[in-house]
Amino acid sequence: MPRFSVIVPVHKVQAYLHACLDSVLGQSYRDLEVIAVDDRSPDGCGAILDAYADRDERLRVLHLPENMGLGRARNAGMPHATGDYLLFLDSDDTLTPGALRALADRLDETGDPDVLVFDYARTYWWGGTRRNVLAHLLAESAGGTFTAAERPGILDLLMVVWNKAYRRDFVEREGFTFPPGYYEDTPWTFPVLLSAERIATLDRICLYYRQRRRGSILSTTSRKHFDIHEQYARVFRFVDARPALAHWRPFLHAKMGEHCLDILSKPDRLPPSDRAEFFRRTAEMFRAHRPEGVRVPAELRVLEGSYAGYVLRRHAGRAGGELGRRARQARTGTAARAARVRSALRRPLDPELAVYSAFSHRGVLGDPAAIHRAARELAPHIRGVWVLADEEQAAGLPPDTAYVLADSPGYRRVTERATYFVNNVNWSGSLVKRPGSVHVHTHQGTPLKFMGADLLGKPGARHGFDVPQMLRRADRWDYSLVANRHSELVWERAFPCHFTSLRSGSPRNDVLVGAGPDSGREVRARLGVPDGDTVVLYAPTRRDYRRDGLVERIDLARFAADLGEGRTLVVRLHPSLADGPARGLGLSELHRRGVLVDATDEPEVQDVLLASDVLVTDYSALMFDYALLDRPIVIHADDWDAYRASRGAYVDITAEAPGHVARSYRELAWLFDSGTWQDEEAARLRSAFRDRYGEFDDGHAAERVVRTLMLGEPMPDRTPGAARVPAQAGNRDLLTSS
Repeated sequence: MPRFSVIVPVHKVQAYLHACLDSVLGQSYRDLEVIAVDDRSPDGCGAILDAYADRDERLRVLHLPENMGLGRARNAGMPHATGDYLLFLDSDDTLTPGALRALADRLDETGDPDVLVFDYARTYWWGGTRRNVLAHLLAESAGGTFTAAERPGILDLLMVVWNKAYRRDFVEREGFTFPPGYYEDTPWTFPVLLSAERIATLDRICLYYRQRRRGSILSTTSRKHFDIHEQYARVFRFVDARPALAHWRPFLHAKMGEHCLDILSKPDRLPPSDRAEFFRRTAEMFRAHRPEGVRVPAELRVLEGSYAGYVLRRHAGRAGGELGRRARQARTGTAARAARVRSALRRPLDPELAVYSAFSHRGVLGDPAAIHRAARELAPHIRGVWVLADEEQAAGLPPDTAYVLADSPGYRRVTERATYFVNNVNWSGSLVKRPGSVHVHTHQGTPLKFMGADLLGKPGARHGFDVPQMLRRADRWDYSLVANRHSELVWERAFPCHFTSLRSGSPRNDVLVGAGPDSGREVRARLGVPDGDTVVLYAPTRRDYRRDGLVERIDLARFAADLGEGRTLVVRLHPSLADGPARGLGLSELHRRGVLVDATDEPEVQDVLLASDVLVTDYSALMFDYALLDRPIVIHADDWDAYRASRGAYVDITAEAPGHVARSYRELAWLFDSGTWQDEEAARLRSAFRDRYGEFDDGHAAERVVRTLMLGEPMPDRTPGAARVPAQAGNRDLLTSS
């Protein structure tokens, strides 16, 4: 008896069916059967299914004599299922790699619950991917099992059948089946979740929910949307037949109202001539099923009135919103703002005010943070103010740190008066650079991939970037900080603006220069790394040949296992991937289970570098920073040609590598298994790399910036060959203008 029975109803999906079947039959977890139900599909789906069945005995095909619809096609497949658990997969969707293994592990961990709810991501025809916005509900329930009454938030998830695994004997015992109709998932999902005695969740994206360009069947204009009323009537009949579930009636009553109003609010769902009838039927059902003594939520009270009242209320809401928008525009219009700016610019600059920002106002981080710390010590008379995106960013600020919120009145006051501006990204276009102000751009590391004007020849990589605007903002730079001559040349070519290159080194990397083996002990303890373990840090970068930037190059669970006892795998994603689906594709779940450590949320990347013993990366600029630690680096370059072709690279990192290069996962695993990752050749490559790209890093970069640009002291000698000389050693100004 297999662990999973995957039931796939099939109708008019021949363009997507191969991908669907491949995603299931190609899973690393093999204990499954697939029951494909050909719902009298008029295209080539039947032949495709038969061809797959001839090649893989795990696939069984049922050819229905007539088209029965999605729900009843699923019903047709269920009697043939023999697996412990049922999965229902729509034939234009796909399972993610490793999904069934993750499901099987979670089922074992939770003792075979009645229902396991897992996560999904929407994939769009134009290449984008968006994770379920309520994924946090799965993470919050990741402990043991529960009932819907214990965690009612589980019912806020999308009411669909395909994001759950169902214990087959539970389904058979309760007699659950799908009704005919347009909204057949509703009278399945609510009864299942309300009846389940043990529900578990898996905070992992196991399914890609395809968003077709023309939308799903539920986004078409049709009277079939009236089906929603009968489907909720089925839900109420189910509850009525089970007195123990009576307390759910207020919840379901509200859900029904919300669902129907949502359909009515979308102008492309119902023909205009049917909208009044739909409202009337909804209102009748709302009144008929209203529980006694329950107060109707304010947003649903419109259903107690007439359709004319509903229309009037919606129009008034839209009109009010438009009036509010126009009023805001009037208050913050260009003329008013220009007058205020002119007035502010007549006031003198404050020579003791510096404004800092990092990573688009995400916190006190990176090079700007290092410079701020040095300024508080060396130039305490200069008041530093940070710009943050919102109050949430302020929660973990160091004590006595002044801040303003971006685009607030406080932001405008400090940016109109400050003398010093320190940032590792460009300031917004609305910020006016005043004569006498000093703009210091720190960048975010040594450039490997194309940047700035060099992106003009890479149309795929510059998608979403306005290069001319980027250069106009860079025209405000006075100083560009560099850690090596390579960076100096690249920035001056990629940003052809009038700034001066400052051979300061990278302030954020001062903590790495000369760091001892115990420097990361506190961070290792915080991450939960066992004493004595070798920490392998895996830090991949994003890909520009994929719209969402995410390409899974390594099976993390396999890599963690192959590293063996005494080694802990720590993963840190690229910041641009941290809030996307990447972590939901297994990383969060592997972290929860202790297979690896997800350090993506550690605020300072330098802390993570200090806590590690070896870096494995593809093309992340972190390698330039990490080389300062004089610890081994391994480059995993299995798609180097594609990366270089799509993004462009200033350095052939496979030819000038900081350590051994693996061209495949097999080579990567061998490097660690054999011990080659830390041999003499690795040390030789690392030494040459460090000398080339860390030539201005000596541990005094932040101090050098403050003394030179804020206190007006002479710049130390930074001629080639004078690298790693303490900041106090020289006195010759070697600033180089672009």
